[in-house]
Amino acid sequence: MRSGNFKESYAGLIVLTDSRWVWFWSVVLLAVLIVMPFTVNAYVLSLQTLVLITLTGALGLNLLTGMTGLISLGHAGFLVLGAYAYAVIVAKHQFPPLAGFAAAGVVPALFSIVVGLPSLRLRGLYLAITTLAFSYIINNIILEASSITGGARGIAVLRPEFLGVDFSSDQAFALLCLSVATLTLLACLNIRRSRVGRAFMAIRDNDTAARTMGINLQRFKLYAFMTSAFMTGLAGALMGIYLSFVSVEGFPFLLSIEALAILIVGGLGSALGVVLGTLLIVLLPEVVRILFGQLGSGIEAVFSTGVHEVKSIVYGVVIILFLRFEPRGLVGVWHDAKRLWVHWPLRY
Repeated sequence: MRSGNFKESYAGLIVLTDSRWVWFWSVVLLAVLIVMPFTVNAYVLSLQTLVLITLTGALGLNLLTGMTGLISLGHAGFLVLGAYAYAVIVAKHQFPPLAGFAAAGVVPALFSIVVGLPSLRLRGLYLAITTLAFSYIINNIILEASSITGGARGIAVLRPEFLGVDFSSDQAFALLCLSVATLTLLACLNIRRSRVGRAFMAIRDNDTAARTMGINLQRFKLYAFMTSAFMTGLAGALMGIYLSFVSVEGFPFLLSIEALAILIVGGLGSALGVVLGTLLIVLLPEVVRILFGQLGSGIEAVFSTGVHEVKSIVYGVVIILFLRFEPRGLVGVWHDAKRLWVHWPLRY
C-alpha cells in the first residue's frame, strides 16, 4: 500500500504525476467529456460549455493570483479585450479564426504590461485597486473607440470554421472549448513544475527571499501578468463566440468576483482546486435556482429578473463559509479525504 510521497530523483519531483491511477482516471474523464456533448440535452450541454470556458479563464487568474500571489480584480478587463480582439479581427476584418484566437491572446498580453508595470512597486490592496481601475478604463476605451469596436452596439460573432472543422453546432463548439481548456490546464501544470513556475511560487511566498536567491522580480511578475492575460483572453474569445455577441455589458465586473471565488473555494495555487472550484461556482447558482424554484413562482421570478444580484449573494456566502471553515478550499477537503482513504483504518 502506498504510504508516502518520497522521491528518489529530481525527475520524480517535477513529473506531472507518478500514479498510474491518476493517468487512468484522467483519460476516463476526458473520454466522458468528449462523449458527453452527444448524449445530453441542450441545457446540460450549455452548462458543460460554460464550465469549460470559465475553467480556462480561472486557470489564467490562478497563475497570477494563486501561483504568483498578485491579487487582480481586473480579470473581466482581460476577458473583454480577448473577446473584442477576436471579434474585430474575424467578424469585422474577415481574418481566419486562428488569427482571431492568436489576437485574443496577444492583445490582452500586451495590455497586461500596462497594468503589470505598477505591480513592480505595488502589492496587496493597492495592486488590486490598480487592476480594478484598469478594467474600467478598458471598458471606457472600448465604448469610445466606436469606429473599431462598434461602441455600445457591440459586434455579432459567428461560430468559427477552421482546420476543415465546422464548429457551428453546439456539440462541436463544446469540443472546441474542451480542447482549449485541456491545453490550458496542461500548460499551467507544466509551468508550475518549470523554473518559471518555481520562481512564481517563490515570489508568492516571500518576494524578498526570492530576490535574495537571484530571481528577477520585475521580469517574472511581468511574465505572470502576460501569461495570465493570454489565457484569460482566449477564454474571453470563447465567451464571445458562446454569446454570439460581444459587448461591454456581456463582461460585467461580477466575472472578476466569480473568478476570485473559484480560486478561494477551490484552493489558491492548485490546478485541481481550480477545476473543483469552477464546477461548484458555475453549477451552484443553477442548483440554488432549481431548489428555490420548488418553493413557488415568485422566488423563481426573482432568479430570472435579478440573476446578477442573486449570484453576487451566493458567491459572497460561499466565500465567507470557505474562509471561515475551510481556508484551503475544496482541494484541501480532497486531500483530507484521500489521506483518510489511504491510511484507513490507521488514520489516527
